[in-house]
Amino acid sequence: MSPEVSQFRRIVLKVGSALLVDRARGRLNHAWLAALAEDIADLHAKGADVLVVSSGAIAMGRTVLGLPSGPLRLEESQAAAAVGQIALARTWSEVLAHHGITAGQILVTLSDTEERRRYLNARATTLKLLEMRAVPVVNENDTVATSEIRYGDNDRLAARVATMIGADLLVLFSDIDGLYTAPPASDPNAEHIPVVERITPAIEAMAGGAASELSRGGMRTKVEAGKIATAGGTHMIIADGRTKNPLKRVAEGGRCTWFLTPSNPATARKTWIAGALEPRGTLYVDEGAARALQGGASLLPVGVRRIEGSFARGDAVAISDGQRVLGRGLVAYDAEEASRIIGRPSREIEAVLGYPGRSEMIHRDDMALAIVTTNNEARAGA
Repeated sequence: MSPEVSQFRRIVLKVGSALLVDRARGRLNHAWLAALAEDIADLHAKGADVLVVSSGAIAMGRTVLGLPSGPLRLEESQAAAAVGQIALARTWSEVLAHHGITAGQILVTLSDTEERRRYLNARATTLKLLEMRAVPVVNENDTVATSEIRYGDNDRLAARVATMIGADLLVLFSDIDGLYTAPPASDPNAEHIPVVERITPAIEAMAGGAASELSRGGMRTKVEAGKIATAGGTHMIIADGRTKNPLKRVAEGGRCTWFLTPSNPATARKTWIAGALEPRGTLYVDEGAARALQGGASLLPVGVRRIEGSFARGDAVAISDGQRVLGRGLVAYDAEEASRIIGRPSREIEAVLGYPGRSEMIHRDDMALAIVTTNNEARAGA
């Protein structure tokens, strides 16, 4: 049985260019966007965190600049994005403000979610916006990304962002209502697949290519996004976004394809920290900090006695009480800064470093503690 949209608390919605922009008429689909804003406002009013990954900057900009149809050179795409991003941000701000919701624009590149130092910054900013009940609107920073480093589609960008912020659901709105056994436009025998419990080579083989010049993504990139999302503990939906109130339609049981994950964002993240990252150093903590960590607290500078290693902010480090390794975490300071604030209360950080850094040396969400099992083998824990 498929889950229900109402059970999820942090949801990322990906909206493609072909849905936002009526290319034939050269303008936004205002009525459609207003209806989607109603869906977002309904989720928001029920207490859910909502983030939008929005394409459309290049499509809007090329219309304003009068660029011809067909593929654009990189510099033309970037010029179109520079113009379109302003219009896109204004549009999202206006449609959400109609429901009393504040929108915040976040422009990212591949390195912002791949390089751990930038990853922590992007994650902290996005989570603060959600905490303040704003709706972040994310787009790839097409004005500066190059063909060598860009995602090439916002499906995978949405999946990266979803796992970065610990979303439990990602919804990809498309011009098709899910995954089929074959392209339904060319194969009358193609069958719709309502649930994908695991992405196998057979599932990947069902994906096709890109469908329009406005979109760099196709079913292939959506399935790839599904692999990223489900590995990070995020369920994913592919749904037809062309109908009015498309999210409401899915919530009421409209046809779509669910990609299920056996994990959850917190567990997947901690597994990644515990096993996939090589520690660059060690933080040695006192007894009080060790007890606080076991109780679910973050690691504060005051609880750190000494450090070892050469690490940068965002690197993985081991946490030890001097007798055993308690776990691993992503450190919020580089080694030089950490050495200056260890043993000090968080309120003194600004006076010591000259800027107001993070209160935690390692936030509890960026930490995986080792749990000693009955057979004395350590495994990743909360």
